Amino acid sequence: MEYKTASKEKSEPTSVNERLPRYFVKGYPQHVIQRGNNRDVIFASDADYLFYLECLAEAAEKHRLQIHAYVLMTNHVHLLATPESEESLPKTMQSIGRRYVQYFNRTYRRTGTLWEGRYKATVIDTDQYFLACSRYIELNPVRAGMVSHPGEYPWSSYSLNALGKNAEFVTPHSNYLALGRDKIACQRAYQSLFDVALTDQEIKDIRESTRKEWALGDDRFKERVEELSQRRATPLSRGRPKKGS
Repeated sequence: MEYKTASKEKSEPTSVNERLPRYFVKGYPQHVIQRGNNRDVIFASDADYLFYLECLAEAAEKHRLQIHAYVLMTNHVHLLATPESEESLPKTMQSIGRRYVQYFNRTYRRTGTLWEGRYKATVIDTDQYFLACSRYIELNPVRAGMVSHPGEYPWSSYSLNALGKNAEFVTPHSNYLALGRDKIACQRAYQSLFDVALTDQEIKDIRESTRKEWALGDDRFKERVEELSQRRATPLSRGRPKKGS
């Protein structure tokens, strides 16, 4: 297992305005979120969704980012992806951002930024959270009240992971492949996972860890990440230490 922080970044911020470096954990997936500026619309037509997926497929292949799950919402994007190198995720997101903003601005005769700052990402303990995070991503349209079942939404990976629709840029993760002895068995087992709702705690953990960019896993996983990456994986304790402690 290889843990690194992004190059040319400090392992700890020197002020409240300085960001912690991003994680790179070889072999471990990351949950990624990118939102539209001011939560504005970033997809206005089917052509927009299709072009974003084209950008994603080409950039992920070029920069060796394995995509396991995704959903394209009206004003934001979720990805579950494993970077093969330290540059895989940032280079992929940079490429998508540049191409898609140029396309969107040209198509809708607008100027300026489209994204709300840099994307958010957190490394995930696969044994505990991979399948939960995949379900969380594909259930976004259901939680938003857009559809009653994830299979009804065309712009997510549910149709690939659960129904067998082909998409060359989506790579099954080992945790997904462990669900069954063959492709059909994996699909059926994956479908059955959606019969049980995510718990409120699972949703809270996934949301908070990604929004704040803390490692998502149990205490042992977080301690290991901190030890090897030399950056915090959890927030600092609030308040000052008691005297004499």
